[in-house]
Amino acid sequence: MPKLVWLNGQITPLESAVTTVADHAHLYGDGLFEGIRMYKHRVWKLDEHLDRLYHGIKFFGYEMSMSPKDLRATILDVCSQADISDGYIRLNVTRGTGLGLDPQGMDRRANVMIMVSTLTLYTPEAYEMGLSVVTSSIRVIPADSLDPRLKCIGRYAANILAKQEGNRMGAGEALMLNYQGQIAECTGDNIFLIERGIVRTPHPSCGILRGVTRDTVIAIAKDAGYHVEETILTPYDVFSADEAFLTGTAAEVIPMISLDGKKIGCGVPGPITQDLMGRFRVLTNTTGAPF
Repeated sequence: MPKLVWLNGQITPLESAVTTVADHAHLYGDGLFEGIRMYKHRVWKLDEHLDRLYHGIKFFGYEMSMSPKDLRATILDVCSQADISDGYIRLNVTRGTGLGLDPQGMDRRANVMIMVSTLTLYTPEAYEMGLSVVTSSIRVIPADSLDPRLKCIGRYAANILAKQEGNRMGAGEALMLNYQGQIAECTGDNIFLIERGIVRTPHPSCGILRGVTRDTVIAIAKDAGYHVEETILTPYDVFSADEAFLTGTAAEVIPMISLDGKKIGCGVPGPITQDLMGRFRVLTNTTGAPF
């Protein structure tokens, strides 16, 4: 069975997997998720994804019966049963089951789903040539409404709207600003700019998800001797940059060559971007939790 779903202890092929219509994430978006990569029979950054997930579980007050250790072991076991060496894991934890917004009147035993599948966001040519990006009119949800460090299912309605806007404009991605007009992130990716050899990315206070791939690339860049700044950025900084790229678990590391029809630098993937892409690929192919 190449693609599998584990749901509350039951494992089935992806094509026949089902869940209850009264799941609180299905009804209200009341759930958390992680997207995790598999490379060469290794799960990439599994512990980092689980750390973020369990911080969210604590914040939302989910009654989660599985420990991080048990969930980790289960993920690796499901991966070993799937006939996939390089793929994508979707991990969902929802509050439970029941109609009604108030959690007091529902079955609060958390529902846990592990999907082992594949996902390709961009063509090989996009990684070689780079993405054209547009600025979305949809702003990121402010932190005083929902902390962006929470990978909450319901939060992504805004990102989907921004992605649709980008699609209508024929762009590969859409850039989202916060309510101060500062750069936050793209619909499913973090953004990096390079100017005069300095690698810059929005500070977490700008309303971004602190991506696992983002943190990895920051570490890679520092180890390679690049100066990295987490700072406040505006669209002006994009247009004055020499290079730009995006990072995300699904997207990995991909060049960004224009914003709103204006070239970034020379309008082609730059040398530092290509260097970091290469270093990232080496790391993903040599590390991870084996299954």
